[in-house]
Amino acid sequence: MIRTAASLYTPRLDAVGRWLSPLALRALLAWEFYESGREKLGGANWFADLDGRFPFPFSVLPASINWQLATWLELVGSVLLLLGLATRSVAYVFWVLTIVAVAAVHWPDQWHGLAELWQGYAITDQGYGNFKLPLLFLAMLLPLILGGGGALSLDHLLARTPATVQRGDRLGWGVALLALSLPLAAVLPGIGFGGAALGALLLVLFALRQRRSA
Repeated sequence: MIRTAASLYTPRLDAVGRWLSPLALRALLAWEFYESGREKLGGANWFADLDGRFPFPFSVLPASINWQLATWLELVGSVLLLLGLATRSVAYVFWVLTIVAVAAVHWPDQWHGLAELWQGYAITDQGYGNFKLPLLFLAMLLPLILGGGGALSLDHLLARTPATVQRGDRLGWGVALLALSLPLAAVLPGIGFGGAALGALLLVLFALRQRRSA
């Protein structure tokens, strides 16, 4: 019974996942990096206060150059990431930027042992660093670097992927929408119940089609 259910749902959810999962990562990361770039664009250059903390080769560049690089890479890269254009390259650029930010801002000045280092896995700095948020960003960037922008991206469109690629059917999308939307209704009732209703409708349509073809 379990094996039958897995063979029925797994390929369908895999197909839906190729559309939704990378899009969710791209949208959230694009917003975060865009916000960071926008703050730099209209703010004062505080990179000069981090003298000696940037890793090579950024350590040999003037603070003004590093500031402009970070600002425009974040602004332009966030738009490309949202569109899913050159996704792997942009995600890798953000990977490097995030590691540089960890080294320059979020890493503790000194630590003795992994237990003490792990105290820096926090949002606020209590003297042990605060690398929790950038570490989460790195984990989110990794599937985009390795797997690309997904089916709902300009990369996928420009690649002209053959029509044999599975897009998911009503059963896959129905199950995914119903399962994902119902918990969301606890905080966003309109979107949650609306998505769940759409998922239920797709399941009904799938059942009706199956009955007609039987």
